Amino acid sequence: MTTLATSTTTSQDALLAVCLFAAFADGEKSDAEREEVRRLADEFGSENLPSISRQILLRKLPLESVVANLAEREDRLLAYEMALGVCEVNGSITPDEQDFLDTLRRLLNLGEAESRTAEASVDALALSPVSSPGLPAATSDPAESDGMILKYAILNGALEILPETLASVAIIPLQMKMVYRIGKSRGVELDRSNIKDFLATAGLGLGSQMVEGFARKVMRGLGKKVAGKLAGRAADQITGSAFSFASTYAIGHIAQKYYSAGSRMDTATVKSLFGSLSQKARELHAQYLPQIQNRAQSLNPTEILSLVRGTTPV
Repeated sequence: MTTLATSTTTSQDALLAVCLFAAFADGEKSDAEREEVRRLADEFGSENLPSISRQILLRKLPLESVVANLAEREDRLLAYEMALGVCEVNGSITPDEQDFLDTLRRLLNLGEAESRTAEASVDALALSPVSSPGLPAATSDPAESDGMILKYAILNGALEILPETLASVAIIPLQMKMVYRIGKSRGVELDRSNIKDFLATAGLGLGSQMVEGFARKVMRGLGKKVAGKLAGRAADQITGSAFSFASTYAIGHIAQKYYSAGSRMDTATVKSLFGSLSQKARELHAQYLPQIQNRAQSLNPTEILSLVRGTTPV
């Protein structure tokens, strides 16, 4: 078997490799999403990742070799947290994913208390129901609906600025909650499965989105702490913020059209709309960046959890 060379592979590569292992752990993921994850590996900015991705898919790279490159306890905890986020993004864990997570936890040599703490934190966000009694009443008024979408886009742009892993885990559940509210305002009662199908129609795989979000944070220095706070490069933070703002904005406005049309829009139309709306939103991001940065400064883990659960309005 090929092994991961510790002399040429950084802890960043190892963290990203764990994300890839997690993304590929579920054999039921679609070929399209697996291809998207492979594409992301080619673009992560590491000369080692494309090779590592191929080795994982060909089952020529032992997970043990990857974990051996994570010497710091902090990095090992981070790896487990990210793997949980990737595996749970679909709202449940398959037997294959659970086997992978059990093996990873053992190889990382994590204690029961610290692993359970990580699991509880990720579960609370990734497995949160898309509906909740605390959500404000849905509205079909176009101006109010547009305003709600903008609030979610600003919030998710702010979450991307935050360096903590759990901030990234919250983005997709919040997008799902937004779509749920839009569907309900059009008389459509949605569940997580319906929303996943809608996002797939737009060409958005949940696993690949989660991997990409973690990759951006890892590549800008996630895991490096300064005065007790995780640090990242400002320019990369803005790029990630623009991506999450744009994807959330586009998803929201497509959902308005999609459910108003009785869910009868074809895939080509939805994907075309996503492209044009994402481009428009990226241009809007600069306009709303001050609000996004202010929102990021006010967020804390308790509020993020409350927002995902729907007990605090966006």
